[in-house]
Amino acid sequence: MIIIITPILGAFRNYVKYKYFKPLVFIRTPILYLLIQAIIQTNNIWKILILERWFMLIYKTCLSLLRNDYMKKKHKYILKYNLKY
Repeated sequence: MIIIITPILGAFRNYVKYKYFKPLVFIRTPILYLLIQAIIQTNNIWKILILERWFMLIYKTCLSLLRNDYMKKKHKYILKYNLKY
């Protein structure tokens, strides 16, 4: 049941925040749960939930570094709010 609740709440949050629903993002979480469960050979759902969140944190951090998000957003806010750095 917990495996179902997390993707549903995540999809609801994304819909509220971005006003769209992405099925691939919705399916990603249960797939990651199954992969983590197969790799570490455990049925401890809490351990799987935490490991999935850690994996996504590392993945999104690396993706942000590769896309240079900080500099793009910094430039955007300099233009938008006339900020001085």
